[in-house]
Amino acid sequence: MAERQATIASRVGLHARPAKIFIEAVKRQPMPITIALGDAAAMDASSILTIMALGAGNGDVVTLRAEGDGADAALAELAAVLETDHDAE
Repeated sequence: MAERQATIASRVGLHARPAKIFIEAVKRQPMPITIALGDAAAMDASSILTIMALGAGNGDVVTLRAEGDGADAALAELAAVLETDHDAE
């Protein structure tokens, strides 16, 4: 199983617009992706409700996990989305 940590860069955290952008990127991946904040249980990263309930704020570190061919590349792409301040655009 591949794992990657990412720091939330958007000023408002992983809410509204940044969450939507992240979900769109997750849904393009060919395998299930999970996300966890801190020591919390990993949750389905393709659900907008899950992402909003996660409560990840600016500067928080989340852990992304995936399994299968291309998992490392998928997680790198998703980490890049999270590490971009989408509120600055």
